[in-house]
Amino acid sequence: MEYITVRQEGVDQFVERKSRFIGSCRPVETEEEALAFVAEKKSQYWDANHNVYAYILREGGVQRFSDDGEPQGTAGIPVIETLKKAGVVDAVVVATRYFGGILLGGGGLIRAYSHTASIALAAAEKVRMKECLLLEAACGYDQYGRVQALVPECGGIVEDTVFLEQVTVRFRLEPEAREALARRLADATAGRAALREAGRGWYPFPLEDPPAGLLEPR
Repeated sequence: MEYITVRQEGVDQFVERKSRFIGSCRPVETEEEALAFVAEKKSQYWDANHNVYAYILREGGVQRFSDDGEPQGTAGIPVIETLKKAGVVDAVVVATRYFGGILLGGGGLIRAYSHTASIALAAAEKVRMKECLLLEAACGYDQYGRVQALVPECGGIVEDTVFLEQVTVRFRLEPEAREALARRLADATAGRAALREAGRGWYPFPLEDPPAGLLEPR
């Protein structure tokens, strides 16, 4: 299971024929969070001519947008379509416009608002969220070095190590890699290392190369 969202809040801007466009984006999980971000940006850019917004949520498949006074179909729709084309969910974009005195026309507005959403998404850093297993490998002190080296070799990210009567290495791992790790762990420790699942969680991976390494949680 996986989905694409953004890692953090991001802001970028550009000028098109004297109009200044500011794209702001943030990860959200609820409609309340999305609307709070919209309100925050409207307050921050209170003197702007328009604060267009759009958001898409996984929960309930919610999709909302607003033209905020721009001609119908020239602002909110281009923003939400940019989110859809990128496959991004659980994110909100606010596209702010300071009018520069030159009319852009319907096509110009669509291109400008699409670009505003694109640069906002880039600034917020798109990531692929994947559900990972939270695992624990318990072993003797004499086996710790082998276990410690084997976990990252199999794609695991060590979160904690507890040294008591035994050593317990706590780490997260993609579900599809568990079987291979269990086999290699059994071989490396002659079956003496115990592997236990402690839960599951969602973690971000780089979008361009999902298997290449886990990012830190946002």
